[in-house]
Amino acid sequence: MLGIEDPSEQKNRPSGSAFKQQKLPAWQPILTAGTVLPTFFLIGIAFIPIGFGLLMSSNQVREKKIEYTHCPADQHSNISCAEIIEKNPGADCTCTLKFTLEEDFERDVYIYYGLTNFYQNHRRYVKSRDDKQLLGHRGNPSSDCEPFAWDKDHRPIVPCGAIANSLFNDTFELWRYDPPRQKPSAVPVVITGIAWATDKNSKFKNPPGDLEKTYKDSAKPPNWQKKIWNLDTNKANNGFQNEALIIWMRTAALPTFRKLYGRINHSADDPLRAALPRGTYTVKIRYSYPVTSFKGTKRIIISNTSWLGGKNPFLGIAYITVGFVCLLLSGLFLFIHRRFGKSTSELLHVTARTPYLSSS
Repeated sequence: MLGIEDPSEQKNRPSGSAFKQQKLPAWQPILTAGTVLPTFFLIGIAFIPIGFGLLMSSNQVREKKIEYTHCPADQHSNISCAEIIEKNPGADCTCTLKFTLEEDFERDVYIYYGLTNFYQNHRRYVKSRDDKQLLGHRGNPSSDCEPFAWDKDHRPIVPCGAIANSLFNDTFELWRYDPPRQKPSAVPVVITGIAWATDKNSKFKNPPGDLEKTYKDSAKPPNWQKKIWNLDTNKANNGFQNEALIIWMRTAALPTFRKLYGRINHSADDPLRAALPRGTYTVKIRYSYPVTSFKGTKRIIISNTSWLGGKNPFLGIAYITVGFVCLLLSGLFLFIHRRFGKSTSELLHVTARTPYLSSS
């Protein structure tokens, strides 16, 4: 019957509150030349000096890159370590490269290794890990670790997964030619204190007790040369809390990346106390990590840092670019406004007889 409301409609009707009826007060800014032009101008004026400051800070960082993908196994041989490793996986190869630092690298100085064409951001690779196992919990490996969860004898692999299996295992020894001593002296490189504290304290933990006894019935990842309890003689840097392992397990977002290998111990020797001095150096590389199979390359990076971190001019260039674009747009909009714009009073009194309306 007319005039009788369906009970279902009453039930589904929203309440008459201001929120549900969309009657809340709102503020809608009116963009005019008087508000837009000063905004663009101020952004440009602010961003350009910030960009120059960031760029100058990045340029203060000293960096030396040494490519060693095809370094020769012997100074008098044309055979590279890459060829030896490719033909004999697991073989031991050592190569030595000489390089020169043209200027002093002020402290603190770090050593990185860099890889190219290595896609750590692949979906299956990223999820191929067992976080419970990395926290020291015993048990069967996660199914996400397949096919690196069990070995052929059905023993659990520790640590399991593709990320751990592909752990970077080249090692570097740095030597400095010191003219007064006539002989090269070793540069002390520390491989601890390089991982994020949140990772080492929260995401990676060793189980209580002796590591070897705990995991004696487990297997090492196929590509590893050592087991989990032999990664380092330093107890604080062994097992799941090995900082090289922790850094590798934090996957890179891009196929070309660098990861921290170690840091120069500036407190060990007087000449290195304030900086890594200019001069001639050699780096002895224990070459174990194959990259030619996926057309990758390897390099060593020696670098210090600024208050912003490592050398990265992108942020400064981005600020300068945005600043200049905003200044250019503010000038362009100002010209358009002065040449073709109408005042606010004119816009408030627009009628059908307004010339620029009636002519259209």
